[in-house]
Amino acid sequence: MTVRLVIQDNKQFAGVVFGKDQRMLKIYGEPGETSDDIWDRLRSKALRSQPSWVGYEGACARFLEYFPDGFEDERYLDMERNYKLEAKSVLDDVLSVETVLDSEDLGEKALRVFQKTNLLSPFEKMRVQDALRSKQGDTFVRGAAQFVTHNTASGLQTMVNSLEPYDAAKWTVITYLPFLWQPEKHMFLKPEVTKFFAEQVGHEFTWCYKTTLDIDVYESLQDLAAKTKQKISVLNPRDGIDVQSFIWVVGKYE
Repeated sequence: MTVRLVIQDNKQFAGVVFGKDQRMLKIYGEPGETSDDIWDRLRSKALRSQPSWVGYEGACARFLEYFPDGFEDERYLDMERNYKLEAKSVLDDVLSVETVLDSEDLGEKALRVFQKTNLLSPFEKMRVQDALRSKQGDTFVRGAAQFVTHNTASGLQTMVNSLEPYDAAKWTVITYLPFLWQPEKHMFLKPEVTKFFAEQVGHEFTWCYKTTLDIDVYESLQDLAAKTKQKISVLNPRDGIDVQSFIWVVGKYE
């Protein structure tokens, strides 16, 4: 799609969105609106014009088709939540985030946690195993702890540097431990389904995402998670585990 801003003769802003089928959607600025205001409205209009768009109301309806009792549904707890809580319990037991920065032999302990869920593909788990059993294993885990407790950008770069020699520097691996350590604050990123979900609800993450492990991508993910939790408050999500599960169900279940 093409999004274009126009300044009209009366010095007010307007904008147009051109679709692939050559349809054109127009919006007109109100007195006092800035160019940034119009850009925001144009991007929202473009996102809502996608054929997959259902909005948050439609996303909630889709989630409830599968789990009528929402986040308290027994099937939801069995299929989506409980195993993640079990992995978090193991992580907190063997690798408390408060003690990681001053500990040794962290890689093998972290590997136990990665093996507790199916959040990573078997191929990704193989690469992670190689990395965690190497001399870079401790560095990666300390980077993950730094990501959570001190400096997100610096921790991210530490994790990337330790994983790249093993071709394991992927968003799924990077976000796994922070998500389980602090699910009330951090989010796990499964890229394709999350991009599709963002498209479904009209969030710019669908455009912001890139495979490059850039902090801006993660911040956009955080914004998507926060807005999703707010918009689905009627379902009473407890934490990021519920939000991530909601994204997965809406974007992936068939």
